[in-house]
Amino acid sequence: MAESFGTDAERYDRARPEYPRELVDRIVAASPGPDFLDVGCGTGIEARQFRAAGCRVLGIDPDARMAAFARRSGIDVEVAKFEDWEPAGRTFDAVVAGQAWHWVDPIAGPRQAARVLRPGGLLAVFAHVFRPPPEVAEAFAAACRRVLPDLPFAGESRTAAEIYEVMFTGFAEAIAKGFGVPERWSFEWERTYTRDEWLDFLPTTGGLTRLPPAQLAEVLAEVGTAIDDLGGTFVLPFTTLAVVAHQA
Repeated sequence: MAESFGTDAERYDRARPEYPRELVDRIVAASPGPDFLDVGCGTGIEARQFRAAGCRVLGIDPDARMAAFARRSGIDVEVAKFEDWEPAGRTFDAVVAGQAWHWVDPIAGPRQAARVLRPGGLLAVFAHVFRPPPEVAEAFAAACRRVLPDLPFAGESRTAAEIYEVMFTGFAEAIAKGFGVPERWSFEWERTYTRDEWLDFLPTTGGLTRLPPAQLAEVLAEVGTAIDDLGGTFVLPFTTLAVVAHQA
């Protein structure tokens, strides 16, 4: 699944949200220098944000299609899994990973980060948590249960916030073994989505990236009807979570 997001890299880059400016600025301020390594950089969404903040960014991604898209926006990218990537003696002031650290081996990932960071360097992993309005969430869940009953999340009863809390607690515990005590950051923000914008976003999410067109169309149609019933738009609250630690 980790390498399925590149099936439509253009849609991914267009539909996926950026990260809060406050998060980007805080990471840049906490880093001892401007040389950043972006793990799982995808199409370069956060890499472009860090570049705009004055950083020099090298991306790493296992998907050649995502890497090619990022390069078109001027981001240098090497195609590899982070755990297997050979830095060839290069070191960095910060290693960052946006919406990607859960694809990295929990033991090998922090070790590789420690290997490529300069003394006092920063490791920052972050991701968005969100939950659509109940009407939209329930329509999506019902469509998945009917059309895709074998998908792992079709029967998931926990909220996204509960899942991500467990995930980020695990990140912090693993990172703490090779770094200083991690900090946990949280940023609240919101965005208004139209029907078309949300239906553009959904196919970029895990589980839907590999669906046959007919099944995907059925899921999107049901969700689209729910959004129409809300008047065609809705406000989506986001929480962007981060675990941040300095090289010991």
